[in-house]
Amino acid sequence: MPRKQRLAIAVYVILATLCGTSAVLLAGGTAYTDPAVALKEDPDFAVQGEYVGEVTQDGSAQKWGAQVVALGEGKFFGVALVGGLPGDGWNGTDTHTALGERAADGSVVFPTDDSKAVIKDGVITTYDKNGSQTGTFKKVTRVSPTDGAKPPAGATVLFDGTEASLKNWVNGKLDGDTLCEGTNTAQKFGSFKLHLEFRLPFKPSAKPSSQDRGNSGIYTFNRYETQVLDAFGLHYNHDAEADWKARFTKELGFAPQSDRTQFTGSLYHWKTPDINVCYPPLVWQTYDITFTAPKFDAAGKKIANARFTTLHNGVKIHDDVEMVHGGTGAGGKKPEVATEGIYLQGHGNPVRYRNIWIQPLD
Repeated sequence: MPRKQRLAIAVYVILATLCGTSAVLLAGGTAYTDPAVALKEDPDFAVQGEYVGEVTQDGSAQKWGAQVVALGEGKFFGVALVGGLPGDGWNGTDTHTALGERAADGSVVFPTDDSKAVIKDGVITTYDKNGSQTGTFKKVTRVSPTDGAKPPAGATVLFDGTEASLKNWVNGKLDGDTLCEGTNTAQKFGSFKLHLEFRLPFKPSAKPSSQDRGNSGIYTFNRYETQVLDAFGLHYNHDAEADWKARFTKELGFAPQSDRTQFTGSLYHWKTPDINVCYPPLVWQTYDITFTAPKFDAAGKKIANARFTTLHNGVKIHDDVEMVHGGTGAGGKKPEVATEGIYLQGHGNPVRYRNIWIQPLD
């Protein structure tokens, strides 16, 4: 067995034994699963997150949003979004970015050539090149509009936070009242509507875009993966293929660690989401996935492709997408089937799940 494969298996075994801990020390750094512990042990956690405010330009005030990504050891990546946050006013294209660092007085400063932003006590204050204040942003914690969604009539509750619901999972493990990653449904399904909620670990030492930063996935039929990853603040979906990596490198100071088709919400290695609405680490998020299974004739020949419509945090990111190439990633090597289970992928990071239900559509 290759050394890399042995190491990966060892990591998964360690994670399996540590499911339920609030801070897991991995090769890529500490991964926090409890916000209270992260707040106590890492001061950067209090700074990272989303902010909303107004910026005044040419005498006119306009709503803006901002996302602050922790990079570890007092360093940050900031993204200002014209119009508001993703899914709440942002126009989907206009961004202003800067790298910031914690100052001696505890504030975080983002300098640019013609402006400056300072974060202190949960507020961002922006200044122009002359030092005049241009805007203020207050920190917010958003709640997905489908958070806590109740199962409709005819749906099956797959996980409700109780040990009794582990019967619906193969080798499922509890972390308090949440479900650990790395488990399959015990039941097989055809077409369905699936609701689930997930929380990414806070792991600032892993570089944004790294597949080691909160990696998991919703593996429908063990063939089609909807990616789960901490891609908070990474808005490169609409750049030309030849341009996005260069802009990423210029803005963050290092090259992307994986392809953008491996970021949050992507149909893995195939299609990016229409918009990145990933919340910050340790904030609960939702996927609402409507899946149409592939269809086969009596001889077993496929006569209709699988399709996905996906809402991430209540925002549609895939609209009846036809899986014309079959499965995604490694799942593309498997022959397609009409029924199968769902795998919450274990990929070396402590991602947690809750409130999972499924409504058959066949």
